[in-house]
Amino acid sequence: MTIATDDLINSILESLERIRYVDLDDIPNIDLYMDQVTTFMDEKLQSTTRNPGEDKILTKTMINNYAKNDLLPPPVKKKYSKEHMMILIMIYYFKGILSFSDIQEILKPITEHYFDKKEGFDLESVYREVFEFEDVQKEALKADISSKIEHARGMFKDAPKEDEDFFTLFSLIVQLGFDVYLKKLLIEKLIDGYKEQNLVQQAPKNKKKEPKTE
Repeated sequence: MTIATDDLINSILESLERIRYVDLDDIPNIDLYMDQVTTFMDEKLQSTTRNPGEDKILTKTMINNYAKNDLLPPPVKKKYSKEHMMILIMIYYFKGILSFSDIQEILKPITEHYFDKKEGFDLESVYREVFEFEDVQKEALKADISSKIEHARGMFKDAPKEDEDFFTLFSLIVQLGFDVYLKKLLIEKLIDGYKEQNLVQQAPKNKKKEPKTE
């Protein structure tokens, strides 16, 4: 079994350079109708899909469901603002790894306190902070993948010569898969911890009964 492993890995590393988050300045400052929203998302986020040009980013049904279930503030007169777009972009990145309820839990404080805020620390501030470290994260990811590739090449030394390339690829996939599993587990634990803390804080406190006076 022959696989051009080096070519494949180099292609993957090069593809990371083409992935770009949606810059705040690229998001229109005017309100958009649904068709304009989906077109914008398709244009700006195609590089993040498995099959660019074929995979849908966000459908009308998805967006309507987000609004109906309070994941996304409802549109105003069927139009979506720049802030709606920022929330939708965050949802897009989260939906591949988190459940609907987890996304709802983690975005609720943001939509409740910073959506449509007119001054001070607002949703734009949140968005900018979240995505500004993209380049740093990308470089760290490339270094991590390169390290995993070297480790993968040292595994399965007893495998048949003709299957060396396959097992290098298999080893890399196993390492990356385990890494994703652990990080997803960590994210879920963080969200569960946040949820439990919120429930404790919101629980009504029992008032001490005043002693009866005769």
